[in-house]
Amino acid sequence: MDGGEVTVSVYKCMEVRGPCSVCIQVYGGCPAPGPVPEGLIRVYSMRFCPYAQRARLVLAAKGIKHEVVNINLKSKPEWFLEKSPFGVVPSLETSDGKIIYESPIVCDYLDEAYPGKKLTPADPYKKAQEKILLEHFSQVTTAMYKIMFAKKDNQDTTELKAQFFEKFKKLEELLTKKNTPYFGGESLSMIDYMIWPWIERFNIFDVLEYLEKAPRINAWRSLMLQDPVVKDTFTDPEVLSNFIKLYFQDSVDAVDYGLD
Repeated sequence: MDGGEVTVSVYKCMEVRGPCSVCIQVYGGCPAPGPVPEGLIRVYSMRFCPYAQRARLVLAAKGIKHEVVNINLKSKPEWFLEKSPFGVVPSLETSDGKIIYESPIVCDYLDEAYPGKKLTPADPYKKAQEKILLEHFSQVTTAMYKIMFAKKDNQDTTELKAQFFEKFKKLEELLTKKNTPYFGGESLSMIDYMIWPWIERFNIFDVLEYLEKAPRINAWRSLMLQDPVVKDTFTDPEVLSNFIKLYFQDSVDAVDYGLD
């Protein structure tokens, strides 16, 4: 990645190697990685996690040199709770041992702590408006997960999809009211990266059809797909679909799908 110079270490039980161009999952029983090299920041991630993708989008957008350690969330090593007390990704570790976790906090930290393009508005009111927009979007994602888990249990999703569309329609109205190409304004910003990972996954949530009913968001989606940072972190829809099938079968190897 230009400017980001992503350094990835390969973690296997009893050894650490790097730099390398491949990420290997960390499973339960694997030892904790060593200290973060000076000049880098480490992100604990999972290849298919939308929350972790938020952090990777910001790291790439700001060209931050970093190291990626992918955690198998179905087989977490015990030491991972020291890196993320809630046991989720993303989590950051600095070269002096500081730990930062929870995706909005991680992304804000990266934007504030590192130089380069600022993704968050400097104006307090605009910043507050983006946080309010993110709260609206959290209602959309909640509705999406309800659909996904109902489908997993072979339940009818008609009513859940109607509820989703009501929340999604509100998001469309907000973007229409702003009358800008991006949620953040005339150019791409933090709020766009915070929303994107779930739009990328519309196929696995079975709500792709609703984009046609939201022309402003659909146009925004087309713009986002042209962004080099989005392209860099993008996962093919078929790969996502096959991953989620394995994940719902409780396959511990689901996170490795597509690495062959």
